Amino acid sequence: MASSAGLALCGQTLVVRGGSRFLATSTASSDDDVLFAYDCSTAAEKSQEKGEDGQPADKGSDTVLASTFSKSGTYFALTDDSKRLILFRTKPWQCLSVRTVVRRCTALTFTASEEKLLVADKSGDVYSFSVLEPQGCGKLELGHLSMLLDVAVSPDDCYVLTADRDEKIRVSWAAAPHSIESFCLGHTEFVSRIFVVPDHPELLLSASGDRTLRLWEYRSGRELHCCHLTSLQEPAEPWGDERFAASRITYRSQDGCVALLCDCIPAVYVFQLDAARQQLVYRQRLTFRHRVWDIAFEEGRGLWVLQDHREAPLVLCRPVGGQWQAAPEDAAVEKVSAHLRGNWAMLEGKNVGAACFPGDIQNRPRPGADPRLRYTVGSRFSEQGYRKRGMRPCPLQKASGWLGHRGADPHPHWERPVWACSSQDHELHGNQGHSRGGVHPFAFRAAGAGPQGGAGNGWAFTWSVGRLVSLEC
Repeated sequence: MASSAGLALCGQTLVVRGGSRFLATSTASSDDDVLFAYDCSTAAEKSQEKGEDGQPADKGSDTVLASTFSKSGTYFALTDDSKRLILFRTKPWQCLSVRTVVRRCTALTFTASEEKLLVADKSGDVYSFSVLEPQGCGKLELGHLSMLLDVAVSPDDCYVLTADRDEKIRVSWAAAPHSIESFCLGHTEFVSRIFVVPDHPELLLSASGDRTLRLWEYRSGRELHCCHLTSLQEPAEPWGDERFAASRITYRSQDGCVALLCDCIPAVYVFQLDAARQQLVYRQRLTFRHRVWDIAFEEGRGLWVLQDHREAPLVLCRPVGGQWQAAPEDAAVEKVSAHLRGNWAMLEGKNVGAACFPGDIQNRPRPGADPRLRYTVGSRFSEQGYRKRGMRPCPLQKASGWLGHRGADPHPHWERPVWACSSQDHELHGNQGHSRGGVHPFAFRAAGAGPQGGAGNGWAFTWSVGRLVSLEC
């Protein structure tokens, strides 16, 4: 997700995260449950690593990057951008350990036995950490040549499944990860999410930047069904031509219902898994007036939706007459929503760069510029990876964040920053790496139409001129 806000649910235990904090509570209607809160900024001391230039490496902002429950809900784990892996016991809530990871992580999952925690990082490696020995160091299990975006395990713990930025899904033996069982090949863009169907353990769901949801028999690598999400959109929708990726796949076992949330689209797609025919059947699309941060199914209750709306941060959807719709009133929803309203700054205060679809911020081009170019506020980003490409990051004046142009970044969660600053009126110039008007060179991929430029600092980019109108950090 562009935002750091997220939702995790196991049984009746619900966790909502935002920035460096998370809140844990129960979805039961009783009022005697205890609210547990944790702030990663209060965790153990961060590692004192040095970057390639010998200077102290970026220590991060403690923002939670990923989190997950174990199968039974006994354990909960998260990783933050300060390279920490934090393990909790949930009954009662207790922090068991704070460990350091080698690189910032993109995804994590528990094994079915709950003995290990698998962590995928941005360099393409998967490390395992012991759950039974909470202070134990990580062990390198496998690696890809590109960034990993998701990791999963089979219900019998025999296979580790990994998805990367280079369109591949790899199925490896858990006992010998260097041995590859198969590849699931067919996506034409980065694979953002994978999900092993728990009650059909031979089946895998995957979503990609190619705007498809696919069903696989993963041991053989055989594709069973492909659903093109573009065919489910209305022609008049403003995001119809945008690239997007799934930020969540969630599943309800009691009726085989699959819900898919995509970045930058205020809608949730609902499918039915027909395991006998080995296909996905599209049922409906739930649309929302506000940005949807995350979704999760609760067996026996419905679909929880976390949205960017302070008055109603949570929506519970239930099937009525074969169609999913928001429940009018629910005591559990109101109870949890009250907790979130009291901690709203946690969800929105640090979520720079969450503006993804029209209406979130003002988009006024400079006079004479292409009006189809839209500038959005980008999330904070480590500059270490850009130093390798010779790019010069410059913070904008009178702003505590970075300005980012929303473009076709192969990573589904981040927006590539625009590296620019101006001494006068914050004009933005793209000029294939050349400086003009007191503005430093920068590179980006533009979201609007226009001629394709040359390679600036190692990136192909389209350039024009625009003006920053509003920046709230």
